[in-house]
Amino acid sequence: MASTFYNEILTDHNIHPTHKYVMEDATFSLEGVNPSCGDDIVLYIKTNQDNIIENASFHGDGCAISQASADMMCDLIIGKNKDEALRLSEIFLRMIKGSISEEEKDELEEAGILEDIHHMPARVKCAVLGWHTMDEIFKDAAEGKIDRYDGKFEKE
Repeated sequence: MASTFYNEILTDHNIHPTHKYVMEDATFSLEGVNPSCGDDIVLYIKTNQDNIIENASFHGDGCAISQASADMMCDLIIGKNKDEALRLSEIFLRMIKGSISEEEKDELEEAGILEDIHHMPARVKCAVLGWHTMDEIFKDAAEGKIDRYDGKFEKE
């Protein structure tokens, strides 16, 4: 039953992602690449003057896990401030390593279904790609660098 639920959520976020599009008015955008399997996404984040994430999206190509994980992450961080989003990322990354509480897993909402990905080491980089890209965006912003992607993904 749990496996079926996992597959349904993963498949739904992969085939019908809510947040997969190029965001023209993003505050930040950065490419994230997983060279070991070819996942390549650009993460777009729009924040307001209070550092609240008003919108998040991604665009690119990759396996079902990378695409679904990025879509679930966008669902989760919209409406949160930068610090809350980074805290959720920290919880997600610890979950992938197998060390979070049940309460923390609940905070991750649907993204919590990826908990057992640590049993598939080759897929860990796929699951964390969007999360690492978000962390890099906010790390760069804290250092005064604003990430804006101007690369190869064209509007669909």
